[in-house]
Amino acid sequence: MKQVEQLAAFVARASYEGLSAATRQDLKVRVLDSLGCAIGALRGEPVKLLRTQLDEFGGAHICTLVGGGSTAPDRAACYNTALTRYLDFMDNYMAKDQTCHPCDNLGAVLAASEYAKQSGREFLTALAVAYQVQCRLTDEAQIMQRGFDHTTHLSFSIAAGVSRALGLDEEKVAHAIAICGAEFSALAVTRASPTSQWKGLASSNTSFGATHCTFLAARGITGPLGIFEGPKGFMEASGHKFEIDWSKESLERVTHTSVKRFNAEVHSQSALEGVLELRDQHNFKTEEVERIHIEIFHEAYNIIGGGEYGDRTHVETKEHADHSLPYLTAVMILDGQVLPEQFLPERIRRADVQSLLKRVTVSPHSLVPGVKAETLNTYSWRYPEEMPCSITITLTNGQELKIEKKDYEGFYRRPMLWEGVVEKFERLSAPFTDAPLRHDIIEAVANLESIQVVDLMRLLAKANGAS
Repeated sequence: MKQVEQLAAFVARASYEGLSAATRQDLKVRVLDSLGCAIGALRGEPVKLLRTQLDEFGGAHICTLVGGGSTAPDRAACYNTALTRYLDFMDNYMAKDQTCHPCDNLGAVLAASEYAKQSGREFLTALAVAYQVQCRLTDEAQIMQRGFDHTTHLSFSIAAGVSRALGLDEEKVAHAIAICGAEFSALAVTRASPTSQWKGLASSNTSFGATHCTFLAARGITGPLGIFEGPKGFMEASGHKFEIDWSKESLERVTHTSVKRFNAEVHSQSALEGVLELRDQHNFKTEEVERIHIEIFHEAYNIIGGGEYGDRTHVETKEHADHSLPYLTAVMILDGQVLPEQFLPERIRRADVQSLLKRVTVSPHSLVPGVKAETLNTYSWRYPEEMPCSITITLTNGQELKIEKKDYEGFYRRPMLWEGVVEKFERLSAPFTDAPLRHDIIEAVANLESIQVVDLMRLLAKANGAS
């Protein structure tokens, strides 16, 4: 069997009974967390522009849009994924040298499940499949160092999750994965500085295309089954050979994903928690801060600290700000929080944060020359099992305030519990919902195995994004 056929067999045999109690609960946590992010993004400018285009172009009224309205399944997948992604407050999975957002699968799996009139049990199963596929490809198919974006892996996982939600047989699943994997190889320049609005819509576009192509495979369209190991296939193109024994895979990888405590790029989370702890413990004034230095693992330095992805001290837009550790650190010291309001244009442009971010420096945790990394307790070696960093805030009187962190609340080894995610959901969705609706959505997610997907979507349609 080709690798795509082995993967298809894994998708087809997946069942709700194969989900452990921990996996079922973690899936619900991720769903509620993602829905809070989605509702909270209803007034995001790029999201509104996308909605305008979808409304103008039209689509059969089959699947529900968060915030009201309906359209074709691929367009619903596109829009609802954009909502989930826009705030950059969603979940993460971290592997060595690359990361991904598994909740990018949610919009497509919801659309396919609603289309197929599936139960909440079947939806959870399909979502678990998508999480497993994307996370395991992130582990084994290391592509980001070669310039490919993590939404490349997403194309495979959406095909797998949508196929499972539609109940496709192994042959059609294999063709769906092959088509999507061949067509949606994206570039990581999307994440480089200066960061554009496309960063928040890239996964939405993959969701649109991969959902569309999976429905074509369901109708009998065939794809290149050598997608992984074949000539000019994924492995050759990415320059990385790998093999996953899908016959031995479980559906448990969601338990290794992490939820964000702060509305910021995931690799900043432990540093921001440390900055907040120093702020609260010492109660210093902003004008007393001479400089802040953060030493952190290489992945964080490269993405948000000024490394491979470019300078992070020139901050003018939300997209610049949420991937700038200097900005995030400065605004945390000033405001004591990093939430959507910290990314409003008027907040970003204010002189206090622009001045303070220039006093923040970031460096990667250094290795001792001539000594192998595995013999040292370096930050980079400890990632992704930990997210270590050290923070030093030097005050104008010469006093140094220091803290070292290894993780944060929401990291998979120190998970955010249901109650914490409920609080996050309430805060993000409050501007667009009343208390009874929030209660009903929370209860629906808590009892997903007992309802139909259409019941959840009816509730999500009631959120009001009108300005």
